[in-house]
Amino acid sequence: MSLILVNSDDLVIGAAPPWPLYDSEHNSLLTQGEVIRDEAHRKALLAGGVYHEVSWEAAASNSDDIPAQNTGAQEPDDAGFVFDDMKLRAEDRLQLEPPAQLSRERFVVKVIGFLRGASLIVTTPITGNGQRLQLLENEQVVMRSFSGKNAFAFACSVVKVNKIPYEYLHLSFPENIQGLAIRKTTRVKTRIIVSVQNDKLDTGKQISALISDISATGASMESKQVLGGKSDVLNLAFRVQLHNIEAFLSIKGVIRAVLSDDISQNGPARYGIEFQSLQPNDSVILQSMIYQQMIENPQKLV
Repeated sequence: MSLILVNSDDLVIGAAPPWPLYDSEHNSLLTQGEVIRDEAHRKALLAGGVYHEVSWEAAASNSDDIPAQNTGAQEPDDAGFVFDDMKLRAEDRLQLEPPAQLSRERFVVKVIGFLRGASLIVTTPITGNGQRLQLLENEQVVMRSFSGKNAFAFACSVVKVNKIPYEYLHLSFPENIQGLAIRKTTRVKTRIIVSVQNDKLDTGKQISALISDISATGASMESKQVLGGKSDVLNLAFRVQLHNIEAFLSIKGVIRAVLSDDISQNGPARYGIEFQSLQPNDSVILQSMIYQQMIENPQKLV
């Protein structure tokens, strides 16, 4: 089983990570359910590099109306997937995660083609300063993709690094493919600033709030000012990033739940919002953003 480097944010003192943890040699560091005792324990784990096995984490929501609470990791279905389930075509985007010692970044590459049972051919990953990522033959990489209603992950090795007539990689043909069904209520963690207007409270007044998680049908929002009461209609305006392209959304949302109310104690109130009357283009943008996060940042699933 291939390993993925754990993000430091996933190691919380007094809590158990959602998976067993290993070092780079696959030696056990923390068993399933074992709690991180203190800051010294956390630093010791991070110092030598800590990993978990390739998996997709998600928590299912029981309602389309209000944001789901994080209930921990959910394993993918045991039905399994095969290469054809990914429906890969030329120029489809994949995410490539290189060995941790080379880079902790993830890179977008494009499919050039494949020979079934032999290799998957992709473009060479390029770093932020425009340089070719120095992958070597036989190094292990983790690839992620999205197709239809599923997100996929698979491990493979670099078979050949080619530079002529242009730079590209031959990767070993994937054998073990893991997948996660994308549900309508799949949510991802965010920190999106949103402008909120509730005509019922004060016509024309705009309040700044924070979208802490979002799905294709709704969001959780936090604000130190009152946004409204249950069933109030809000005008929401915010921006999202899609592969470095900024998109602006102006949509309506209904308050379905006030999840907490600590404004009197100088804390934020949390609201469950259901999006209303989404235009087709807005819906596509939201779905695309969620799919992108599932591929590039699966640890942000809630």
